[in-house]
Amino acid sequence: MTEIISGERLYQWREWASQLAKENGISLSEVDWFLQGFSNLSSLSLRLNSYQNQAQIPLRAPLTILTEKWKQRISHRVPVQYLTGETPWRSFSLTVTPEVLIPRPETELIIDLAQQLVEHSPIAATLTSRHWADLGTGSGAIALGLAQQFPTATIHATDLSPKALEIAKLNAQRHDLSQRITFHQGSWLDPLSHLEGQLAGIVSNPPYIPTQTVLTLQPEVKKHEPHLALDGGVDGLDSIKELIRASATYLQPGGLWLIELMKDQAPIVSNLLAQQDSYTNITSHPDLSGIQRFVSAYKAL
Repeated sequence: MTEIISGERLYQWREWASQLAKENGISLSEVDWFLQGFSNLSSLSLRLNSYQNQAQIPLRAPLTILTEKWKQRISHRVPVQYLTGETPWRSFSLTVTPEVLIPRPETELIIDLAQQLVEHSPIAATLTSRHWADLGTGSGAIALGLAQQFPTATIHATDLSPKALEIAKLNAQRHDLSQRITFHQGSWLDPLSHLEGQLAGIVSNPPYIPTQTVLTLQPEVKKHEPHLALDGGVDGLDSIKELIRASATYLQPGGLWLIELMKDQAPIVSNLLAQQDSYTNITSHPDLSGIQRFVSAYKAL
């Protein structure tokens, strides 16, 4: 259901929502992000209030629905991405629901890192045209990024959650990448047994937050995002250890292993990779804040 309202009425609603946000410690920028999710207004138009004199502004939902949703943001700390049903990530607009983790801006770098690491490989041409896996795909963000970055590769995306896979498939359809990505339901590499020794790259943003730390996260995360995608066990490394152990069997010689992790985990993960004795060129990489956010390695040739 849609609704047409005047710019003046929307301005008054925005003023109300902004005051509510201010009183409850929520960034005022979220109000405009929220409104962009339900209208065609640009961030510039909202910032300059140039929409205020428009006679008609189409909304994708009635203003009463927007009011209810914004109250959920305030009282229940529901993330604005879940309220609008989408979030920007790289060049994509992704559908997100509480069934999937909201893709973070820092994760965008994992695609650029994959590209750079492939370029530095002695078998770069081979890697760009073979099978790649995004493990624990969630919304499908990394799979879409890999498909865009490596147009001649075949991308496989796995997830334990059937509902998450539904969202990932929808996002692939939204961006005309369904023919490039194959989706598999199951735990990590289990659904890809037919590709043992054939993967050119394994990329993942696995759960890496220690169980007790999950309970201390901000309510937007702790109460609303799927714990399956957050909780990495007592030390946060349960899934990462599994990926280190299993990936060596699935990667082709010279294949790339690349994951995201949390602050202070990079030295531990690098050491675990070295102990496996199947990987070379083990390297940690910082995010834009300087935190060692990623670790990469190559399967020994």
